[in-house]
Amino acid sequence: MNWLDMVRVGIMALVTFLLRLLPFIAFRNKQIPKYVEYLGNVLPFSVMAMLVVYCLKSVNFLSAGHGIPELISVVIVAALHIWKKNTVLSVVLGTVCYMILIRIM
Repeated sequence: MNWLDMVRVGIMALVTFLLRLLPFIAFRNKQIPKYVEYLGNVLPFSVMAMLVVYCLKSVNFLSAGHGIPELISVVIVAALHIWKKNTVLSVVLGTVCYMILIRIM
């Protein structure tokens, strides 16, 4: 990695940090609007639903043997999340399960 790449990464990191800091600055001494609170409540679920759809969009469930590792992994992720309520644990173990299943099936 040369110095220009490091500058680019540094600029991207700074912009990302400032974008994450912006809401805290904007609502520092103000009441948070109701629509912002609403979005904070519904967006995480919406993003997860879009990720599931995106991950499963190219799976052909009608072909023999296809879709079984994906379905098992989705069930494991959902069950772990309902049981432990830990997103990182659910995603990591679901990914490990999927990787093992696609190697052995």
